[in-house]
Parts: sequence; structure tokens; C-alpha cells
Amino acid sequence: MFRWTKLSVLLPLFSALGSQAAPPASTNSTDAYTAAGPRVFQARGVVTQLDPDGKTVVIQHESIPGYMEAMTMPFVDKTPSELVGLRPGDSITFRLNVTSKEGWIDHVAKTGEVQIIEAGAAGPVVQVVRDVPQLEVGDKLPDYHFTNELGQPISTSQFQGQALAFTFFFTRCPYPNFCPYVSNGFEETQKKLQAMTNAPANWHLLSISFDPEFDTPAALKAYAALREYDPARWDFVTGDLADLTALGSQFGEYFGHDPAGGFNHNLRTVIVDARGRIQRVIQGNTWTSDELVAEMLKAAAAK
Repeated sequence: MFRWTKLSVLLPLFSALGSQAAPPASTNSTDAYTAAGPRVFQARGVVTQLDPDGKTVVIQHESIPGYMEAMTMPFVDKTPSELVGLRPGDSITFRLNVTSKEGWIDHVAKTGEVQIIEAGAAGPVVQVVRDVPQLEVGDKLPDYHFTNELGQPISTSQFQGQALAFTFFFTRCPYPNFCPYVSNGFEETQKKLQAMTNAPANWHLLSISFDPEFDTPAALKAYAALREYDPARWDFVTGDLADLTALGSQFGEYFGHDPAGGFNHNLRTVIVDARGRIQRVIQGNTWTSDELVAEMLKAAAAK
């Protein structure tokens, strides 16, 4: 399970490390993970957290030219000994390796230290959201309203009587272990359900972007088209930021801008049964499309 920094501000990251201009954002964020071979990028950042597994480190990194903007995110080091002795606040250089299915870091080297200042001392860095209750398995899914990739209004209530799976993402995320992972998993789930001769007819998928400023219907449609989506079965949506953050917070989904201007977020995938009740909340990116297909079949049969 990945843990994400939520309320930390790293200052002065860019004065300590030097800044690099990010390349213009592309509406085709899949270039980086559809390439046939591995890609390698040199990167710099600051350690914010070291996980107990000894191989996962959360880094607030600068923009990586040609690949992704500045973000705060966890990375797995396939040479864990490189992480020994590192502490939050250490500035580092590292190498990011990306294939079509996974990403990892290596060649980690400490270059200095910066001060970690709590958000309370530097001002808020997260959105103010409505006070909504945490939802648990068995709870009724509230009605939320969105706009899909075709510019059409979509609401969660219209899927009453259907198995519904939804997840959170943003189209500019290129790292294969995160947003592309859940999008690819939904694509595989759609294809497997459509290929089943005895599959139920009452199921739907919903990919919810928490980046409404960039993820317009046109951007969502371009992203969806790359996944051979069936608009009768799968919608890519976004909406008012207050609604997006409220829905996310009900399932422990966090997203917001970190001090470097990039997104800091975790992963949640939610399955709602045909009665409109929460069947399962999956944390992280460890699920498979076979697992999601099984959940959808169960959810569609709920009476």
C-alpha cells in the first residue's frame, strides 16, 4: 500500500536544487508508457518519507523534462541498499526507469539537505472541502453530478440497478504504476466483460478526473479513445472541484497540488452493487482486471 504526503511543504526545494522548466503539457499522456522499450530519465528531488518495506521512498521531485511535471509520489528502488541512511529532507538525484508496464528508480545519491516545514507554518496546500462522512461497505452511494468526455451530464444515480466501478485519475499522469495502471485495468475489465458469453448486461465503468482545469471533455475524449473505450459501458468524467474532493474524501481519496505545483494523490477504486450500495473499496494499485471482473459480476447480481 502506498502512503502519500498530504500536509508537508518542502522549502526551499528549488533554491536548494535549482529549477528546470517543464515541457508543455501534452494531451497525449500515454506516449511515455506505450513505448516499446524502457525509457530512462535523470531526476532530482527531496525525500519526504521512507516506507517500512525498505524499498519505497516518497519523493517531491522537480519536473522531469520530456516525461512529467513536478509531483510528490512514491517510487520503488530495485536496489534498496541505496536508500539506507536517507532521511526526510535529504535532497537527492536519481534515475527514473519506465517501461510499458512499470516504473522504478535507481542510482539514488544524496546531494544535500533542505528543511521540511509543516503546512501549518507555511499556509494551507490542500483544498477546503465539504464536511462529508466517510463511506463504508454497505453504505448507499450519494448522488454526484459530472460532465463526461462527450460533454454530457452524468450522475451516479443513473446507474442504479447496475454494477458500477469508478476510480480517480488525471490524464497528464504518465507514470505506469499509477493513473495509467487503473486506466489500463479498466480497459482490460471492459474487454473481458464484453467477451464473456454469460456476462450480465447491467454494468458500467467510470473514470473520474480530479483535474477539471485541464481535463476538458475534449481532453478526456482523446484519452478515452486511446483505450478503445465503449461509451455505452465506460465514461470519463470530471466536474466541480468541490464535488470531486467531497466524493474522493468519502473513500479516503486525496488529491491536491503540492508546493512544486504538481499533483499529490493516492489511489482508490470503488465497486457499487446494483442496489446502489458500496460493495468494496480497493486501495492502491495491487488489483487485477480479473479481480475487478469478479467484483463486477457479484455487484451486478445483487438484489
